[in-house]
Amino acid sequence: MTDVTNGVLHTLFHSDQGGHEQVVLCQDRATGLKAVIAIHSTALGPALGGTRFYPYATEEEAVADALNLARGMSYKNAMAGLDHGGGKAVIIGDPERIKTEELLLAYGRFVASLGGRYVTACDVGTYVADMDVIARECRWTTGRSPENGGAGDSSVLTAFGVYQGMRASAQHVWGDPTLRGRKVGVAGVGKVGHHLVRHLRDEGAEVVITDVRADSVRRVLDQYAEGVTAVADTDALIRVEGLDIYAPCALGGALSDDSVPVLTAKVVCGAANNQLAHPGVEKDLADRGILYAPDYVVNAGGVIQVADELHGFDFDRCKAKASKIFDTTLAIFARAKEDGIPPAAAADRIAEQRMAEARPPRAAH
Repeated sequence: MTDVTNGVLHTLFHSDQGGHEQVVLCQDRATGLKAVIAIHSTALGPALGGTRFYPYATEEEAVADALNLARGMSYKNAMAGLDHGGGKAVIIGDPERIKTEELLLAYGRFVASLGGRYVTACDVGTYVADMDVIARECRWTTGRSPENGGAGDSSVLTAFGVYQGMRASAQHVWGDPTLRGRKVGVAGVGKVGHHLVRHLRDEGAEVVITDVRADSVRRVLDQYAEGVTAVADTDALIRVEGLDIYAPCALGGALSDDSVPVLTAKVVCGAANNQLAHPGVEKDLADRGILYAPDYVVNAGGVIQVADELHGFDFDRCKAKASKIFDTTLAIFARAKEDGIPPAAAADRIAEQRMAEARPPRAAH
């Protein structure tokens, strides 16, 4: 018998990172689609989370990512006060090479086969135009274009929410929520990061950026005549002298055994999901006196927007909800201090309490 003790099945059924209700493996040979849909919880309502399109090295890595991301969505939706559980999907492959209309339609049929237990949206590698295609086969699709009844690009409110989290972090650390004169490092200036830079510059912060895509860096530098500089890579960014806030806005795992010891910032607050490379990193941050604003709390602006789309999108209503990320973040810091635990653990406790107190899982409508 194959030993799967350390594999994804062990993660699913036995580890603290598991507890998922359902995992679906999807394949459509005609289009080349290989996908994983993970539903962590429907305690608060139908699972909601984006679709990541990424060239994973192995299928096992793809499943593990889907499991981690889905679990994170349960906590994010709970902390955002949404009536949704957590789910996530990944499509395996390079979107620039294999993404086609036919593949997206096939994926939409798989999501639809779940009967509304999972509602999909955009994530890394998928865009509003992709959701419009998927929606042709699946009514449980959000993050669509305004022309197709949707709310459009959710990265606008994602960045706004991270900005609110930064303001709350500044209030907690320096006693003042203003970011004027603060030096903020933004790693990743793509869909969310470039909006975040705008908020920071509007308030008078000094911004240092980096991105693996040179064109993304150039776009931001061309937009601002002053107040924004670039460094070669993330490794250089986390070592920038005088950095006040570090904002990871690319892929996960930014806070690791290698990065935390050399991080110069006093605060970490960014848009990336799953920033902690492994359990225990949050304690390493706390031991160094670095305040960590839990990623799934501060980056919830996007999911607030796509959830609202299901009920008839209103931008002002969504922005008002995303503004509350400031208060939620402060409440987490207060709970962490009261319980003598890192903020990430405090956020988990609050989210778990809401899920535990929820009524039994409901069927989707």
